[in-house]
Amino acid sequence: MHNAPAVTYPVGRSRFHADLLIGIAVITLLAGLLWHKLGDPENWRQVCFAATAIGSGLLAFQAWRRTPDGNLHWDGQAWNWTAGAALVGGTIGVHLDLQFCMVLSLRMADGTRVWLWPERRSNPMRWNALRRAVFAQGLDRNQ
Repeated sequence: MHNAPAVTYPVGRSRFHADLLIGIAVITLLAGLLWHKLGDPENWRQVCFAATAIGSGLLAFQAWRRTPDGNLHWDGQAWNWTAGAALVGGTIGVHLDLQFCMVLSLRMADGTRVWLWPERRSNPMRWNALRRAVFAQGLDRNQ
């Protein structure tokens, strides 16, 4: 298929992204507790580990909360991102495809990127149309 049909798909905060962050935080917590139990509790390395784990977890949560809400649109020729009144065009890059969720980036003309986590559950009827559009044309293969 050379030209995928036009599609508009809603994108916002991803439940899978949140679950992934929670899973990583739980594994990190368990590893830290095991290390604390098996090691010297006065070890400065464990304090650094705890501070780094908490800090990175908070930053990841903040990044998830800042995930933009909008619509990703393929018109048959170009990709556009609409968030509120803003309309931005760019090139799509696929970073992860899990069939039910994708991690995409929209690279704009000025080089900035918007990271998007579209999920099938947002609009199951248009999910396959979005996937066809992403993989048919307009994919930035240099990302």
